[in-house]
Amino acid sequence: MEDCVLFETLPSQNGKNIGVATLNSPKTLNGFSLEMTRLLDAKLKQWLVDEQIVAVVLRGAGDKAFCAGGDLHTLYREMKAHAGQPARANQYACDFFAEEYTLDYFIHTYAKPILVWGDGIVMGGGMGLMAGASHRVVTERSKLAMPEISVGLFPDVGGSWLLARAPGRTGVFLGLTGAHIGASDAILAGMADYAVPSEAYEQLCQAMQSTAWQGDYGDYQRLSDVLQTLSIEDLPTGPLRAHFDLIQRTCQGYELEAIAEKIAALAEHEDPWLARAGKTYLAGCPAAARLTWILWRCARQLSLADVFRMEWGVAIECAASGTFTEGIRSILIDKDRNPQWQPATLAQTAGDWCNPYFAVSIDDPEHPLSHLGQ
Repeated sequence: MEDCVLFETLPSQNGKNIGVATLNSPKTLNGFSLEMTRLLDAKLKQWLVDEQIVAVVLRGAGDKAFCAGGDLHTLYREMKAHAGQPARANQYACDFFAEEYTLDYFIHTYAKPILVWGDGIVMGGGMGLMAGASHRVVTERSKLAMPEISVGLFPDVGGSWLLARAPGRTGVFLGLTGAHIGASDAILAGMADYAVPSEAYEQLCQAMQSTAWQGDYGDYQRLSDVLQTLSIEDLPTGPLRAHFDLIQRTCQGYELEAIAEKIAALAEHEDPWLARAGKTYLAGCPAAARLTWILWRCARQLSLADVFRMEWGVAIECAASGTFTEGIRSILIDKDRNPQWQPATLAQTAGDWCNPYFAVSIDDPEHPLSHLGQ
């Protein structure tokens, strides 16, 4: 069986090398599995201490996706097997989220330039891998989203942190609607840094190979200079920028119910992108909407490490509560797209409803992510 992550090194000037990791599961749009997490984590650690490696490139196999999300089929089987049990009884879910989040945090804090080639679909787990890279590259084919509301989860993998730092209220809008954005909007939202033509990947590699790397902090700028020369200069204006003021008005305030009502009204909007956003929200999981909102607000005050710790506690509770199971069932298993959400309305998630999801303290010394940032 072929390896699910492929590793190679490209020789460059000054005797230095560039490490290239390719997520290799194009049939599942490079859905990110626990095995992929472990392989990538081990190789990134190895490359970090290898003085000959000056930069890392992370990409996806095939031409459709960098990474369209996590390996939901295995999670689904484990959630079904542990239905009705406490969150920590599902060891697979606990390990899956802990190890994935640890890897994402490692990328955020990696001490060498990491370029993520975000060509094609970048969603969910793919966003987690891309968010922390020093050089996040999109192409004219890129389609980014945090669509977790449709599967009964919230924008995890550090998504709360990322959306909390998007300009204005665009982050909460993207989280509640799962709206898809392209290259120019990804840069506007702080989810990408450069847009490069999709056919320029080989050219990018050649330019990196002919760069005079020094193995020092200046290498970050050297990689930026390479990308600048390949960048698309006149990207078309995307819907997030075009509707920025409307999104601000829609998501203004501190009452989720009022914001949700205005987002739902967009389902009748004449603009198809806004209409789709409204319809996705209406079909989405009310519990996920509430958790997305709470986490978005909390993430504005917390460190990145604390955000990952908080997300882990909420994620394992989502895996135990049944909402995540039902969301995956409706989209990936039975494919009827008719989820029976419990609770069924946003009103049922008010007040103390959310307390069990935040039962795991971010200060717990036994937390599986207690080591982050230490």
